[in-house]
Amino acid sequence: MIRGLYTAAAGMVTEQRRHDTATQNIANLNTTGYKQVESISHSFPNVLISAMQGGIVKPIGRMNTGVFAEQSMSKFLQGDLVESGKSTDFALSADLRLADPATGGNIPFDASGKYISDTGEIIYQPQAFFTVQDNDGNTLYTRNGGFNVSPAGELLSSGGYRVLGADGRPVVLNGTVDSLKVDAEGNLLDATGATTGVRLGVSIVTKPQNLVRDGNGVFHVDDAQAAGIRYAAAADNMQVRQGYIEGSNVDATQVTVDLNAAYRAYEANQKVIQFYDNSLQKAVNDVGRV
Repeated sequence: MIRGLYTAAAGMVTEQRRHDTATQNIANLNTTGYKQVESISHSFPNVLISAMQGGIVKPIGRMNTGVFAEQSMSKFLQGDLVESGKSTDFALSADLRLADPATGGNIPFDASGKYISDTGEIIYQPQAFFTVQDNDGNTLYTRNGGFNVSPAGELLSSGGYRVLGADGRPVVLNGTVDSLKVDAEGNLLDATGATTGVRLGVSIVTKPQNLVRDGNGVFHVDDAQAAGIRYAAAADNMQVRQGYIEGSNVDATQVTVDLNAAYRAYEANQKVIQFYDNSLQKAVNDVGRV
């Protein structure tokens, strides 16, 4: 009976986390560059049940001991591009591919940007990000291209981080904001349309599942080499769109369904705990009198 209490309590904690995740997604429906979060649940390790009879152990089966929300995964699919008309607003339009060593072609990612190989390996579609830097010199990654310009001419993200160029140094504008022109490859142009030698640092993250969400629309990685991070090349199917921003990729219908499902499942586990509580109360108060 006590085991049932623990299992139901674990279910309540898991559903609370699912509910919080759905609430977070709904709250960021209109956040520029926001990436939807999905809560991943797993069962606790199964226990092998056996019976001993006459010195012989006979396996009965496996018993599940509960469930827990193991991690939160970000969904990196591109959001809709919205025209803003501001010269300091940028959005990334990318459809990056990975070569499949087995076939020699490209890996066929599904609509969620994921592919499961014949061996069960999960491969995620590479993603492009603007590269920014905080005051401590840490490199961060964001899809929020709503930039601003500081009085010193530095290009800053909406969170106040310095936007880095392809050379790894902060981007500093030489002219006015109104004259800022950027081509599809991220090159800053002068008044004549010629490149200035400065290019926005668009990073390609080959393994986006290694990104860690920091808040303020930015991510970091603990090991850039393991995540396969590099600057974008001309061969990449990626474009920088000036005067646009990327909207949130949250599916409002799906997260509403998830919210209600988590609430109902939480209630069901709560009723199980109430049942066990009433049974224990009877066992202590009523059976004890007999």
